[in-house]
Amino acid sequence: MSTPHASTCALTALELTEAYRAGTLSPVEATEEALAAITRLDPALNAFCLVDPEGARAAARAAEQRYRHGDPLGPLDGVPVTIKDIFLTADHPTLRCSRLLADGQAAAPPTDDAPAVAATRDAGCVVLGKTTTPEFAWKAVTDSPLTGITRNPYDPALTPGGSSGGSAAAVAAGLGPLSVGTDGGGSVRIPASFTGTVALKPTYGVVPMYPSSPFGTLAHAGPMTRTVTDAAAYMDALVRPDYRDWSAVPARATAPEPGGFLAAVLEGTRVDRPLSGLRIAYSRDLGFGTNHRDVEREVSAAARTLESLGARVEEVTLELADPADAFHVLWFAGAAAVLKPFGDDVSDRIDPSLRAALHRHSEFTAQHYLDAVAVRMALGVQLGALHRDYHLLLTPTTPIPAFPAGSDVPPGWSDDDWTSWTPYTYLFNMTQQPALSVPCGVTDSGLPVGAQLIGPRFADLLVMRAGAALQAAVADRVPRPRIHACSEEA
Repeated sequence: MSTPHASTCALTALELTEAYRAGTLSPVEATEEALAAITRLDPALNAFCLVDPEGARAAARAAEQRYRHGDPLGPLDGVPVTIKDIFLTADHPTLRCSRLLADGQAAAPPTDDAPAVAATRDAGCVVLGKTTTPEFAWKAVTDSPLTGITRNPYDPALTPGGSSGGSAAAVAAGLGPLSVGTDGGGSVRIPASFTGTVALKPTYGVVPMYPSSPFGTLAHAGPMTRTVTDAAAYMDALVRPDYRDWSAVPARATAPEPGGFLAAVLEGTRVDRPLSGLRIAYSRDLGFGTNHRDVEREVSAAARTLESLGARVEEVTLELADPADAFHVLWFAGAAAVLKPFGDDVSDRIDPSLRAALHRHSEFTAQHYLDAVAVRMALGVQLGALHRDYHLLLTPTTPIPAFPAGSDVPPGWSDDDWTSWTPYTYLFNMTQQPALSVPCGVTDSGLPVGAQLIGPRFADLLVMRAGAALQAAVADRVPRPRIHACSEEA
């Protein structure tokens, strides 16, 4: 078995385009090696539900011509990328990893690209294919009756998390350095934490979405990458207006001018103490979580690293009540709305664990919904008050490392709901704040641990600048996964 040369599979998106500009590598070469790596490794990971070799090759050839003429579209032109199978794609059906849609795909008409997909193509990126998600992206692990179980590159016996687990597994394994995912309760951040990758849930509405998510204003779209600087570059492509998103916010509300996110993040990494003057609150548990010992150790070490970078980090005791009950009302009302068009017998044709969850969370009234919205508003006030005193909040991304694949919760867990083992993510969907997961270390058994940095709404740049500084300082703490395009193992 031959090993691809590290000049492609180990490079970040920005390193790839630097090599393209220098003429030492071409988008066609990078794309061919990515496609070969997918063929070799995806049988062990099941990260892809669709691979498009011909479409990818055509896009790569077009990018190669632009570089030859000295006219690339931007800093991501020719970079291989994957798309979560939640976003509409004009050239392929979007099945949302559900048999309900797959059974009717022959009659499915062509569609427009979703805003994030259109922006990705317009940046010149080479779309390799679409990545797996649980059915309709409803839970925090990645398996579905349509596509089976997706696995973690650090250990294929374990889950990569979800719902953007296919994207996280692909990025972690070197099967393209960029992906775009959705996050309605932690869906980019949870798998980033489990796979040692980076994911940003931007401020709500900054990255336009169409069609509107059935999970309403909980749902965000954001970049999944190996580095924060790549995430910043991808954000520069994704943050642009789209008339189809009625709830989008103007790009100028968060995107820095001039130069965009990437220029501002890179500028911040060039100083000795890049976080000087920054006040960061560190909460181990938000007042209601319980952490695995190794997770708490690594995130506490990340807090000390942030101090060494110039920030003033203070451990705080937050008296927040777990908003899970309110979140469940908002979340499962959305899940029920997804399924309603498929008829009264739909429960017999969906993921059995989704059916069980809807049975647990089905007796909601309009009053329950209004009460949940009130909880959401109160959380926004509480977190807004915190940010009067602190620029950022630091927490673990997840309180536990990855657990065995094929189950919604860890073995022997006392609660059947996915929210019970990932309490630190969905709260910030309710408040719509930017939240970034950065790999900060590993457990004693070698599994990645993620640190989560949260800012007030529209402080996306600040979150990324702090995350880039932290990642640069701890990069040697997180080894490459066992299953990777630059390794022999498949």
